[in-house]
Amino acid sequence: MILHLCTRDELAAAREDGARRPPSLDEVGFVHCSDPGTVHLPASRLYAGRTDVVVLVVDPDRLAAHGVPVRWEPGVGSQGGEDPRGPWFPHAYGPLVLDAVVAVHDLVPEPDGTFRPPAVT
Repeated sequence: MILHLCTRDELAAAREDGARRPPSLDEVGFVHCSDPGTVHLPASRLYAGRTDVVVLVVDPDRLAAHGVPVRWEPGVGSQGGEDPRGPWFPHAYGPLVLDAVVAVHDLVPEPDGTFRPPAVT
């Protein structure tokens, strides 16, 4: 399973549309995702302190069945640009079809506003 972060409002909009199409899909051609061990990194960087964040648990095989390939690629380093020495992240090259979302979990920040890896299934 791979994970995708969004807000509850973004999930509600995706439910109306049948798929999650974040701006990155138009900007860079893919949807940013994570695995359970790394999802806290972008969560803390992008959503620090927010209480409206959810984790979508996505089945990559279901995405593939909808013609959406998933590729593991280097993440962005602290200086910008890819960092092949850092963690690699799954990128979905198409919209996250909600049929591929097998679970949704709230992501609750720590008292300092950061996030820890969630227990997701």
